Amino acid sequence: MNNIKAVYFIGIGGIGMSALARYFAQKGLVVGGYDRTPSSLTRQLEHEGMLIHYEENIDMLPHACRRKDETLVVYTPAVPPEHKELQWLRQEGYRIEKRAQVLGRLTCQHRALCVAGTHGKTTTSAMCAHIMHQSRFDCNAFLGGITKNYGTNYILAPDSDYVVVEADEYDRSFHWLRPWATVITATDPDHLDIYGTKEAYLESFAHYTELIQQGGALVIHRGLEMRPRLPESVRCYDYSRDGGDFHADNVRIADGNITFDLVSPFENVRNIELGQPVPINVENAVAAIALAQLAGCNSQEIRVAMKTFSGVDRRFDFRIRTPQLVLLSDYAHHPKEIEQSARSLRELYADRHITAIFQPHLYTRTRDFYREFADALSVLDEVILTDIYPAREQPIPGVTSQLIYDCLAPDVEKQLITLDDVLPLVKSRNFDVLVILGAGNLDNLMPDIAKVLSARL
Repeated sequence: MNNIKAVYFIGIGGIGMSALARYFAQKGLVVGGYDRTPSSLTRQLEHEGMLIHYEENIDMLPHACRRKDETLVVYTPAVPPEHKELQWLRQEGYRIEKRAQVLGRLTCQHRALCVAGTHGKTTTSAMCAHIMHQSRFDCNAFLGGITKNYGTNYILAPDSDYVVVEADEYDRSFHWLRPWATVITATDPDHLDIYGTKEAYLESFAHYTELIQQGGALVIHRGLEMRPRLPESVRCYDYSRDGGDFHADNVRIADGNITFDLVSPFENVRNIELGQPVPINVENAVAAIALAQLAGCNSQEIRVAMKTFSGVDRRFDFRIRTPQLVLLSDYAHHPKEIEQSARSLRELYADRHITAIFQPHLYTRTRDFYREFADALSVLDEVILTDIYPAREQPIPGVTSQLIYDCLAPDVEKQLITLDDVLPLVKSRNFDVLVILGAGNLDNLMPDIAKVLSARL
């Protein structure tokens, strides 16, 4: 890597790719990239000096990225192999690596605190990064969401020995990592377009545990079906909200605040107040604090950090919070994530009418889990479904949002609309608690939705 002077990202607008792009830019390298469409994130990257274009056209490759012996090309598995620029760069003999390969190299150079799992990993890793960054240890961090505290998905601390990484199981990317300590939050099957079977998915996590560095540690959610295969010197702990080596005790929810005590094999910590008081964040906090304690953080550092943690964009992200109206956005796109989000809303707003506008993400995920999606959404009072967001996939005959719609509980109010219908519907309706759910482009409408609803207040 010593001769690399420029890095070119194919898919630079992805949340994980942009974090790496920022890392190399802050290291003083020229950073260029392609993405399919502009976004608020790509515009921010351009503002930070990165050279980005939005057309598959090799003639638009930045001049500094044309010296193949001095350029590293990084791509995401979401980019199809027939991508014109990727094909040309391969033919020309550029050095090309997956994002996960590059990230894996960084985990070998630091004490890596990694968070893996089907869901909960973005908030948990962001919490851990905030604790470490606020502590005497500091950290580098590569996260899967934009943190409210820092306005970015990346933290650079050149003098810190620690790096916090969100470990993504898609395309087995986390197999490139070498964690010093890792949390596994959940192993509910997902990405079956890649893995094929539940058994293969669980095997992938089992293999991930074999990659923990000697003398490291695994903190695994209690009761997971997956069985770890740990190197001999690796310690193993379990956790959950209500039990395990690490768990919460004396949880108090009152007046919009959540406080709890941590039970830990290292040091019990009393009166931890959540800066983002959402019930599911109690369990996320337990996991994040476990990693921070393994790194050596003390109780005072933990209390201060947890009280000041402001959350992550699109993760139980409140946009309006008044007695008359609540509006929030949640990236939840797996049935278990949606169930956790829905139950947290029920716990917070037991006597209010809760409506979700949900955009399913991927045809394959909808095909594989439409019954589970319907069960999770049926916790709510009303469900409005939009078209499936395809992302990298082509349509599958017979797979539409109708599959979920038909399986919703009989007592749930329901409606099926197109994405174009969302804003007119919001303008025509009154809501009590409204949550915008999904990982697709529905959230792009959130500023307009918030503007319409705020005007009524």
